[in-house]
Amino acid sequence: MIEKLNLVSIVLLGIITFFSVIKFIFSGRIVPNQTAVIIERWGRYFQTLQPGFHFLIPFVDKAAYTLDLKEETIEVEPQVCFTLDNVKVEVDGVIYISVVDPVKASYGITNYRYASIQLAQTTTRSVIGTIELDKTFEERELVSARVVNTLGEVAESWGIKVHRYEVKNIVPPDTVRKAMEKQMTAEREKRAMLAAAEGKRQSNINESEGIMSEIINVSEGEKQKRINESKGKAMEIEKIAHATAKSIIKIASTLSESHSEEAINMRLTQQYINEISKLAHEKKEIILPINLNDFDETLKGISLL
Repeated sequence: MIEKLNLVSIVLLGIITFFSVIKFIFSGRIVPNQTAVIIERWGRYFQTLQPGFHFLIPFVDKAAYTLDLKEETIEVEPQVCFTLDNVKVEVDGVIYISVVDPVKASYGITNYRYASIQLAQTTTRSVIGTIELDKTFEERELVSARVVNTLGEVAESWGIKVHRYEVKNIVPPDTVRKAMEKQMTAEREKRAMLAAAEGKRQSNINESEGIMSEIINVSEGEKQKRINESKGKAMEIEKIAHATAKSIIKIASTLSESHSEEAINMRLTQQYINEISKLAHEKKEIILPINLNDFDETLKGISLL
């Protein structure tokens, strides 16, 4: 009997020794980069292990929490929100956070991921409730900023840092979406009609300006033409006047000479006969003085006195 008890004791001692050796072997802990391990000793927080190799005391130290320090993306599930004008919409988003204090992230909150999601959803509902449906798509940045600010108020006590929050989708009901699509179609058609009308108006303006420019150019050309013609006529008249004055002066000087009167009378008589011949040729008639016997008197009548 004693031998059996001794055998059982030896077996139990061997088993305990085996498990102690196994526990001792696996007491070494390797912590990778961007990871923190919370160690508890006798059930209380003892230390935070940094990246590297660490040895724990078997049956005394315990790795209670292992936290990833990298920035992580947390999906915020779609939720129903009501806008200021009582329209139901579904809104979802994404939170980007990271752990900055492993101790607070482990002991300050039960589950910082779940808590962040809940706080983001409640904040989103409250912000959407202050915005009309038409402005919800324009106020995404306002919703994101409010969620980040709200999470930032508790981030320090939770040992986390909220980098940003993005609204992914804002989905209105089908009836509202169809009405919005019709409204957008009408707005696009309106803008197209306004653009066409503006283009036609500009085209008419350009055409009228072209016609006006053409008329102005024609009138300016006609004006310049008349000015040039009047200048030419003035110069012609001036030259004729100068020539006439010179002729008169020359005639006057000639009349003062001897036998000049007979020469002048002969010249005038010749011009008179030429004019009568020209007139007779144009009218195809023969023109004779009333009294051929007084022809010499007629010629004397046109002579210079």
